[in-house]
Amino acid sequence: MAKLTKRSKIASEAVDREKLYSIDEAINTLKKLASSSKFDETLDVVINLGVDPRHADQMVRGVVSLPAGTGKETRVAVFAKDAKADEAKAAGADVVGAEDLMESMQNGDLNYDRIIATPDMMGLVGRLGKVLGPKGLMPNPKLGTVTPNVGQAVKDAKGGQIEYRVEKAGIIHNGLGKVSFKEADLRKNFDALVNAVVRAKPAGAKGKYVRKVGLSSTMGPGLKIDLSEIEGA
Repeated sequence: MAKLTKRSKIASEAVDREKLYSIDEAINTLKKLASSSKFDETLDVVINLGVDPRHADQMVRGVVSLPAGTGKETRVAVFAKDAKADEAKAAGADVVGAEDLMESMQNGDLNYDRIIATPDMMGLVGRLGKVLGPKGLMPNPKLGTVTPNVGQAVKDAKGGQIEYRVEKAGIIHNGLGKVSFKEADLRKNFDALVNAVVRAKPAGAKGKYVRKVGLSSTMGPGLKIDLSEIEGA
């Protein structure tokens, strides 16, 4: 506990919680603070939006490929049969199945980051709605996770594609990669995600859309980002 306290003290002295940081300065600061960590922390971004996701016309959700990847392995399950099952396996899916996969998920095996299905499997997958829905794992055509092109969908998921989704309080929270990444790569990932969220502004959004953006590492402090650096915010 003393170590954490010491690190918190160093962090509090190194940052100004009221300051608006440039994106590059925030990334640089958090990388320096995390350099003493015993594990490779994740760089996280929090985006506060002026939306109420309880209204369908204010939902913000989509997928984006992070140019530098996520730095972690993505576990992918695919519902497919025959040739499409073979295609998914060849692309690197962790598990491929049909009724057997549905049963294992009903029994609590949900250790996956992405679930993909061919359109003909959705009658089966639909029975898992109560299990997958609350975890945000339900395959969705708009997110590219219900598709006949399962091979490409698996490659995208494994290659750094992430899903972003606004939570009840109007907040989007995503990891941008590991702090050990090069600063330029973390900046590319930041830009890719934030630009995707800006482009996804829903028709029902009223007033200012992007209210706040913050960056932090797993064990580090939160830094406020200067919104003038974000185009369209």
